[in-house]
Amino acid sequence: MFVAVPAARWRLLAAFAALYVIWGSTYLAIRIGVASWPPLMMAAVRFLLAGGLLYAWQRGRGAPAPSRRQWLHAGAIGALLLAGGNGGVTVAEQWVASGVAALAVATVPLFTLACAQMFGQRASAREWFGIALGLAGMLLLNLGANLQASPLGAALLLFASASWAFGSVWGKRLDLPAGPMAAATEMLVGGVVLALASALAGERPQAWPTLEGWLALAYLVVFGSLVAFSAYLYLLKTVRPALATSYAYVNPVVAVGLGVAFAGERIGAAEWLAMAVIVLAVVWISLPRRAA
Repeated sequence: MFVAVPAARWRLLAAFAALYVIWGSTYLAIRIGVASWPPLMMAAVRFLLAGGLLYAWQRGRGAPAPSRRQWLHAGAIGALLLAGGNGGVTVAEQWVASGVAALAVATVPLFTLACAQMFGQRASAREWFGIALGLAGMLLLNLGANLQASPLGAALLLFASASWAFGSVWGKRLDLPAGPMAAATEMLVGGVVLALASALAGERPQAWPTLEGWLALAYLVVFGSLVAFSAYLYLLKTVRPALATSYAYVNPVVAVGLGVAFAGERIGAAEWLAMAVIVLAVVWISLPRRAA
């Protein structure tokens, strides 16, 4: 007998599927894209397009334009999250396998917990144990062939994770536009910062991007930056934060599987062990605190 599932349940399932699968797959899309796009240029185009579309959609729905103060605050967070965070990952994926990049970025909740100390938010002994466990996982990850072959890529991934974490913590204390307008302004300013960085780095396309490169960019704009982020905002308003941020330990598994299956990436024993340790650490600190 067929049992009807409430529409709200279907929306939740669709949102989780988008967050887990789409955000996990963006690492492979970035790897494909940087094969024919200069990395900073591709990231700049991605966020300028996505931010422009989201901003126009919000204004069309009657959302108020951000104030000057909100533009400044959103710009600072956009620079940290998108230019420093995503830009660092995009550049690193020129040399590092997409699955390994996702494993490194899985440490963001650990960096977030550490950054929260700067704003007076004290971690418990259990959470400090989770941070130590995550650092052990990062050490194992650096023993793998991928990061040993590219110290610069490893450094960029650590910088990207720390930049994203600090921006996430700091952003909660700033005056940002309401709802999706915050994401739109952050993407627009982040895209401008990435475009300036691309120009300063002297990036020039060596040839016209391939069809795969254009498809990767389109996927990142539509699905990675619009669909999945909208799903994330919906989950933040609907479920517990621990569930909404559970993508942090699901995305690496998805990214590693896709990289091995479709990009011929090879993951060594040390990297598989690192994945288990990092995922365990993130799950550990995501568990709800016991009531006093």
